[in-house]
Amino acid sequence: MAITSANQLELLQTAEAVAREKMIDPDLVIQAMEDSLARAAKSRYGAEMDIRVKIDRKTGRATFTRVRTVVEDDAVENHHAQLTVKQAKAYLADPKVGDEIVDEVPPVDLGRIAAQSAKQVILQKVREAERDRQYEEFKDRKGTIINGAVKREEYGNIIVDIGRGEGILRRNEKIGREAYRIGDRIRCYIKDVRREPRGPQVFLSRTDPQFMAELFKMEVPEIYDGIIEIKAVARDPGSRAKIAVISYDNSIDPVGACVGMRGSRVQAVVNELQGEKIDIIPWNQDTATFLVNALQPAEVSKVVFDEEAGKIEVVVPDEQLSLAIGRRGQNVRLASQLTGLDIDILTEAEESQRRQAEFAERTKLFMDALDVDEMMAQLLVAEGFTNLEEVAYVELDELLSIDGFDEDTAAELQARARDHLEAANAKAMENARALGVEDSLVNFEGLTPQMLEALAKDGIKTLEDFATCADWELAGGWTTENGQRKKDEGVLEKFDMSLEEAQNLIMTARVMLGWVDPTELEQPADEAADDEEAEA
Repeated sequence: MAITSANQLELLQTAEAVAREKMIDPDLVIQAMEDSLARAAKSRYGAEMDIRVKIDRKTGRATFTRVRTVVEDDAVENHHAQLTVKQAKAYLADPKVGDEIVDEVPPVDLGRIAAQSAKQVILQKVREAERDRQYEEFKDRKGTIINGAVKREEYGNIIVDIGRGEGILRRNEKIGREAYRIGDRIRCYIKDVRREPRGPQVFLSRTDPQFMAELFKMEVPEIYDGIIEIKAVARDPGSRAKIAVISYDNSIDPVGACVGMRGSRVQAVVNELQGEKIDIIPWNQDTATFLVNALQPAEVSKVVFDEEAGKIEVVVPDEQLSLAIGRRGQNVRLASQLTGLDIDILTEAEESQRRQAEFAERTKLFMDALDVDEMMAQLLVAEGFTNLEEVAYVELDELLSIDGFDEDTAAELQARARDHLEAANAKAMENARALGVEDSLVNFEGLTPQMLEALAKDGIKTLEDFATCADWELAGGWTTENGQRKKDEGVLEKFDMSLEEAQNLIMTARVMLGWVDPTELEQPADEAADDEEAEA
């Protein structure tokens, strides 16, 4: 095929038709044609040549030119496309580095192979432009619901026609065993829009929790208007879901508004989600109250919240256990997702057994350490004493307040507790020394002999070793792996050391070793004091 006057106009018409069909800029199609023609011309004149093609946007005439660039004498790498300043003087009066010498060359006849190559270049450029256009159009619609039609199925994934583009609904983003036929209307949530080297760029979902939230926004005007807010959503797609809502208008019941007249609003969402049962829960700022609501329909007797661990224990009546856990743990799992907490469910009987076990353990501790009878040890436990330190160093009046304890008895108990602790400290220090703990760590203020023994068993024997520790390595902490919270045991966690205490000890050690400038630590305190003065 030769680019002659006979098909110049046809060139422009083809570019217009392709641009209209793909909904892209016609200039992009013409640029693709120019690139493809230049590539074909290089195969004729030589790949080393810098051949460029320019198509006139009005007449369609294609101009082929050979370009040579003026470079430094020692920078010539391609003699076919580059000239030195001296060589360029034959073509230009006053050549400078960077100047270009442009010569028109005869247009080429495209052979079958060259024409096929040119077609591939054009198609590739058009596809790239089409993907860019689709990305620009849908990138701001991420997080919204879109209606489309099923176009085809590929390996269990559904390709959806969403107007000016295509989206993909992956197999794991479908609800249950949903099956679709070509042409079926489908409503999906735009989960992500991203640039991909090939294939669809709009990723759809029907299992994402936010799909349900957006459906409620469409069905409940109060949510759309901001009077009611969806605070949290948890789903077991196709089976059950929980949604927590709050109303900013005291006259509007958030649960009732979401349910609608005779359940019309929630039923519309249920129908779209293939019969998924939905629990609508009033959100509450108080974590314990919110959790009690989240575990509905089960009744809760007591909630014990461990804020540092992000864990919560829920005590339920024995007959309510199966209801609280739900089929295959579904109810407690959804409540956990909704609140963002690890939930342990105990029956009243299990909690009672645990309390009795703790009571018996502490009673035995006091009997053995203080050499007292069971009744006196039980009295100490019943009054809230949990360890020997509390008995040894508590105010004498607190012991005297226990029925049957006189001053002599209280003083004797404290003396025995202190003697036992001193003996235990001496033994722990002896063990720590035997394990190789050095004086630098022994003389460090804030560590008990038992702590030194525990550190030594973990290989921490010098102040330098201690200073390299992280706070969570000492006090323990929680990490999340694959959506599951995992406990990291701390070396000194059994001594009730908090993260803040561990951090202070570590920073003190680093200051003593000269690793940290103490003025840097004092700076924030000074600034805080200045802020307090300014507020006053």
